[in-house]
Amino acid sequence: MGPHPAVAAIRLAVRRVLHDVLTEHATTDDAHTPLVLVACSGGADSMALASALAFEARKLPVRAGGITVDHGLQHGSDTRADEVAGRMAALGLTPVEAVTVSVGREGGPEAAARDARYAALDAAAERHGAAAVLLGHTRDDQAETVLLGLARGSGIRSLSGMAAVSGAAGRYRRPFLQLDRQTVRKACVAQELAVWDDPHNSDPAYTRSRLRHEGLPALEKALGKGVVEALARTAQLSRDDADALDTWAADAETSVRDDAGALECAKLFGLPPAVRRRVLRRAVIAEGAPAGSLFARHIEEVDRLITGWRGQGAINLPGRVEARRQGGRLVIRQG
Repeated sequence: MGPHPAVAAIRLAVRRVLHDVLTEHATTDDAHTPLVLVACSGGADSMALASALAFEARKLPVRAGGITVDHGLQHGSDTRADEVAGRMAALGLTPVEAVTVSVGREGGPEAAARDARYAALDAAAERHGAAAVLLGHTRDDQAETVLLGLARGSGIRSLSGMAAVSGAAGRYRRPFLQLDRQTVRKACVAQELAVWDDPHNSDPAYTRSRLRHEGLPALEKALGKGVVEALARTAQLSRDDADALDTWAADAETSVRDDAGALECAKLFGLPPAVRRRVLRRAVIAEGAPAGSLFARHIEEVDRLITGWRGQGAINLPGRVEARRQGGRLVIRQG
């Protein structure tokens, strides 16, 4: 008798990702067998992912390890991180590491925790020489991300949600983006995996928690089932469009600069708005503005220096970057 359907589904999703990693890191040297890490919080999604990785890695020329991040935001979080590391080791993952981070305040508690977590995962991947880091985001997480992007009004890139492959050199992989949260939880039950439900996930103080427990159920009640699937589909369509526009903007950027490399306002004005704003966003980020803190309203203000010039002064942007129009040129610099 084969595995439970939910278990089979998560294993297949992980197997496909591992085959991609092997194709990209082909080697005949056993000493350099690719290492794949799983980022595991101890919750159902990441424990199911850790279990599937351990199972599939035994059948492939892949080493499998795990990282858990202690954000230090709850009493006893260090003990819990050690427990999660122990569970991963019991699955056969090695190396296994529990990493403690210090969470700042920039961007709000959720964004600050996310930034600290990814910084720790990046450092762990570098430290261990990992070819990839697997993340347990599901289709439900994708739907929530799309709605949060819509609420921020940050444009089509926000609507594209999370990519299946992201990060430097495609480090981060999300095998479960096509699987719903219920399937992943069923896999944990079928395998009798011990999981931890983070109380933050049900705390109404957090935006994503309110969306998960109030917003999405309300949408499904009003519109019927299938909202999550539709939002995930929207993410993929938006991502394809955003990728095309980003490529167009990258190609157009050189054509709107003078011989000294300065942005010429007249040439910027001639670009389609969607392309021009992407050129502006790229230029602002290149001067030091943090991408995660740069919202659509910021770029709209810079864009008005091109399309609605009335002699206005400098625009202050995140990261102490300012943009001003001067002599027909758009000057962007860190103050």
